[in-house]
Amino acid sequence: MRLSDYAMESQREVIELFEDGHSRGKIAEMLGRDRRSVARTINRVELVAAKAGWSPQHDMTRTVPPGFSVKGVSTYYNGDGKPIGQWVKSQQDKHNPEEIIKFIQEAMQDYKSAAGKVACPKGTAKDRLVVYPMGDPHLGMYAWSAETGNDFDLDLACANLIEATTRLVDVAPATETAIILNLGDYFHADDQSNRTARSGHSLDVDTRWGKVYKAGIQAMIQCVDAARRKHKKVIVKNLIGNHDDHTSQTLAYALDAYFHSDKRVTVDTSPAKFWYYQFHKVLIGAGHGDTAKPDLLPNIMAADEPVMWGATSQRYWYTGHIHSQNVKEYAGVIWESFKTLAGKDAWHTAQGYRSGRDMFCIVHHKDYGEVERHRVDVSMLGGAK
Repeated sequence: MRLSDYAMESQREVIELFEDGHSRGKIAEMLGRDRRSVARTINRVELVAAKAGWSPQHDMTRTVPPGFSVKGVSTYYNGDGKPIGQWVKSQQDKHNPEEIIKFIQEAMQDYKSAAGKVACPKGTAKDRLVVYPMGDPHLGMYAWSAETGNDFDLDLACANLIEATTRLVDVAPATETAIILNLGDYFHADDQSNRTARSGHSLDVDTRWGKVYKAGIQAMIQCVDAARRKHKKVIVKNLIGNHDDHTSQTLAYALDAYFHSDKRVTVDTSPAKFWYYQFHKVLIGAGHGDTAKPDLLPNIMAADEPVMWGATSQRYWYTGHIHSQNVKEYAGVIWESFKTLAGKDAWHTAQGYRSGRDMFCIVHHKDYGEVERHRVDVSMLGGAK
């Protein structure tokens, strides 16, 4: 039962406001009454309720507003040992679904009528596939040139990613199918705590998380729009990174909702850490690269997709995470990790990381595998610094 169930009619207004989470002082202000009078009313009703067997635990959730969770509870008692009050300590939830939905809605406002307006290209090649791997964009990361050797912020990250993708789309062949392959860590921070969820590492973050999230969705929309001008069908895959365990998935759902009416765009929303795509005799596997060492990936591919493995002869693993380009051939599979367009933050600079920054598009023939690739260096981009 609620505390208001024990109140008399003359006490009910005060108690209901108290149940709604208002303080005694605020209730007094709202009703134009003396604070002591309000406090006495609440105490009297709590005492009556306690004698009837009521406990504040029965109604504790009223003290925790939406978006918060209980951190601790302190109960105080009268001389007879009956509980007559309770302090409930709360903390803000790290991942508030209502807040995420709000950010998604705001991100979509400027694009409500954009999806579906891009004309389908003609004369696209069916025997080739274009893949646009995005290595760890880290949108929302902040770097100061005096400390790291380069400036980097949200505006630069979005500008570079959009321009690099557009440049690569311009030089890529017009194919029937293309894949925009976000290899994870699209966002630098997963929430406004500005720490990695698994290790708790402090992150250098530019501006508020909500602003970063909105800009990230809009940047990816522009990248998809560029690709669908050149390719008949665009597949979008956002892999889960170690910096964006949750936002990577909500990004996928936001894009899926936005492009749902465009039959030429397919957004894969699976939360699986590994992803596979077969293009005739070509098999592509992808993952962020933070959970399995490269030498294990061939066996993982064969175990996860034995039918695809048996039907293909050109197999590739694409990963990010280490921010450097590496290529190694294993039995039956070529593994490659990709660089990032993002600058170095203070921690990576201090650790001695000095890899270059670029982005590729890779062209696969249905029988022969990779037949060409194109590269954009960060120095070629207008937003580079």
